[in-house]
Amino acid sequence: MTRFDLSAQSGEITIRPLSAADYEVWFTGFENRGPSQNPYDDGRMDMSICSPEWFEGLVAKHQEFALADKQYIFGVFNESGEHLGMLDVVTLERGSFQWCEIGYLIHNQFWRRGYAYHALQALLKLLDTELNFHRVEAHVSDGNEPSMGLLKKLGFTYEGVRKNFIYEGDAWVDKHIYSLNLNEREPN
Repeated sequence: MTRFDLSAQSGEITIRPLSAADYEVWFTGFENRGPSQNPYDDGRMDMSICSPEWFEGLVAKHQEFALADKQYIFGVFNESGEHLGMLDVVTLERGSFQWCEIGYLIHNQFWRRGYAYHALQALLKLLDTELNFHRVEAHVSDGNEPSMGLLKKLGFTYEGVRKNFIYEGDAWVDKHIYSLNLNEREPN
C-alpha cells in the first residue's frame, strides 16, 4: 500500500485519499453546504475556481504531501458514495516522537449523524497501523464544545490551552489541546 492509497472503514463510513474520479461528489458535498451554523462553520463556500482541472491539481498536491510524509488528506464517504467531508493529518515530528496533528470537517448538511465519530475512528486506526504515529493532537477553538465532546468520546485527553497559538482571520487565537497516545488506545 502506498502512502496515497490508504483507506479505512468504520461503520458505514470510508475514508480515503481523493482521486480525480471524485470530482463530482466532492463538488456536490461542498456545493450543498447550508449557511454557517456557528462560528466554527464556514457554511457555503465560493466554488467558482473549482473546475475539474483545478481538482486534478489538488489531488496531485495531496499525493505529493503524502509521499513526502508531510500531510495526509482524506475524503470521508458514506456507503452511497456521497462526500461527507475531509480529514487531514499533519506530520509534526517523526524520529523519537512519531507525532501528528489531525483536523476534520464534516459538511454541515451531514451534521449530527455520527459521521465525524466514525471517520475519526477509521483515521485513528490508519494512524496507528499504517502510518505508525504514536501521539495524535487536535487543536480546538475556544467554545467549540461539539468538537471537544467528540474528542473526549474518542478517548482524547484535554491538556490545556496554548495562548495566542495560531494566526486565524486577523488575530492570534488560543487553541485547546487534546491528545491521544495510540498505544494506550482501546482497539475497536
